[in-house]
Amino acid sequence: MSRKIYVGNLPYSVTDSILESNFAEFGGVASSKVMMDRETGRSKGFGFVEMASAEVAQAAINGLNGMFVDGRSITVNLARPREEGRGPGGDGVQGFKASNRGDVGYGNGGFGGGRY
Repeated sequence: MSRKIYVGNLPYSVTDSILESNFAEFGGVASSKVMMDRETGRSKGFGFVEMASAEVAQAAINGLNGMFVDGRSITVNLARPREEGRGPGGDGVQGFKASNRGDVGYGNGGFGGGRY
């Protein structure tokens, strides 16, 4: 069983240290991270906690799932591994890829980069 826990529906006021202290009640916390929006610097409302053992992780899930934090019922469950075949930005294994069409792009078809 995994030691990594997903925590969803977090209030935007929750920080990494608050998240860690809430889970520390159940045992050793290896790491805790609230996911932040790159552009705004605000919390995305979810995070991940890695516990010291699978048993401690299950105890934290049982104890905290559905608990109210600042008026919000948080979701606590085992984190699922990332889906295979998803690259940066969700554009497939290779990330964003330009079109395979020969008539689209720079330098093909004269001024303007191609025919339409």
